[in-house]
Amino acid sequence: MNINEKIRMMRELNQWSQEDMAERMNMSVNGYAKIERGETKLKLDKLTQIAQIFNVDIVELMQPGENGILIFMNDNSATGHNGYNNTYYNGNEAAGHEIDKLKLMLAHKDEIISQKNSELEILKEMVALLKQQKP
Repeated sequence: MNINEKIRMMRELNQWSQEDMAERMNMSVNGYAKIERGETKLKLDKLTQIAQIFNVDIVELMQPGENGILIFMNDNSATGHNGYNNTYYNGNEAAGHEIDKLKLMLAHKDEIISQKNSELEILKEMVALLKQQKP
């Protein structure tokens, strides 16, 4: 995966338009679009700016990703979005760790849902008892 493709993917994962990115970078939409199409050679200052916007290390942004796996968890709390950190993983070991982490998160989610369902059943029983006590 080329740098321009990674940049486009990260922008899309953040659900930002090209206009949003152009504004964040203080450049024209056309100029930014050329970056995503790979028509512009990116200099270090632009790469640094892009890495800062996505909260990733510039080295990770520039690493080739042809044989690796990309996983992004987005937290743009600084920009007013969700609650996770932007993370770029390249390689099978990191992806394996991320998969294990996601499995734990899913298992925890299932536990919380089960607990909430139990609480809901108790509340339903309480409502039924209260309805029976009405004169």
